[in-house]
Amino acid sequence: MPLPFALDHINLWLLADEIEGAKGWTAIDCGYGNTATRDLWETHFVESFGGLPLLRVVATHYHPDHMGNAAWLLGHCAGNDPLLWATQAEFYTAHLVWNQLTQFRMDDTAAFFRRHGMPQTDTEQQAARGNLYRRGVPELPPRYRRIVGGNALSIGGRTWETIIGLGHAPEHVSFYCQDLNVLISGDMLLPKISTNVSVWGSDPEGDPLKLFLDSILRYTDLPDEALVLPSHGLPFIGIRARVNALADHHRARLAELQAAASAPVTAYDLLPILFMRKLDVQQQFFAMGEAVAHLNHLWHQGRLQRASGSDGVVRFSSVPHQE
Repeated sequence: MPLPFALDHINLWLLADEIEGAKGWTAIDCGYGNTATRDLWETHFVESFGGLPLLRVVATHYHPDHMGNAAWLLGHCAGNDPLLWATQAEFYTAHLVWNQLTQFRMDDTAAFFRRHGMPQTDTEQQAARGNLYRRGVPELPPRYRRIVGGNALSIGGRTWETIIGLGHAPEHVSFYCQDLNVLISGDMLLPKISTNVSVWGSDPEGDPLKLFLDSILRYTDLPDEALVLPSHGLPFIGIRARVNALADHHRARLAELQAAASAPVTAYDLLPILFMRKLDVQQQFFAMGEAVAHLNHLWHQGRLQRASGSDGVVRFSSVPHQE
């Protein structure tokens, strides 16, 4: 289904299901909450559902392309009281961002970017965009059914193992079915592009890149010939090769950033190193978060030092050589 960004699509998945004797469908992820996507869902209700109802809605994580239509789809579910299935951290983070609570407001994000070197004109442009989350998630379910990592879900008489991934989102969940040898990877394992891993003002000294790289290693415990169904890009086979490629990609970017920080630099200064193209406002938003994530990772590893100047701006630089 389409997305109104440079990343122009998301893959959603339907699983044949049966709940309390009723046959129908479980949806994995919901799409961006706009008219174009909802019109496509309406078409699928008629043409793809084979006369069977939607029984359950599952979100891998809180991002708007995954949770945008959750409340709307629940309104199309059979049953008296359908609930969104999600992990606890994703459900609560969605509500924090949607309601723009402390440390999750766009003003907070703009101030965070300013501390990492973004010029005031650019931070004002970011803040002026307002609550972007509500544009893609017009409404949220007020209640949910909790998914706990490691606890399997039964869908359509098959067992789906739940695998928690960190770094891209607070408690992203993927699903693996041994009977089918299929992994629904969400955003944790994509075939061509690297998943966005960012630091935000809610955890300014965090190291989500370490969390992400550690998390994707868990997928190498699955059969390498498993069919991977990602949220973006084509399905693929070859988990280990993809995990290794992602690790190599980040290793190379970290080396480039470390070399570029021979003198004190900000995350904003290093955007041209990480992203060798002109960035629009939307892309700049994610690029800043990702640049800080890589620099924080180098700092946590002891490969860079991090200091705040008298101007309040955070700069990273080489660790002095010790004899």
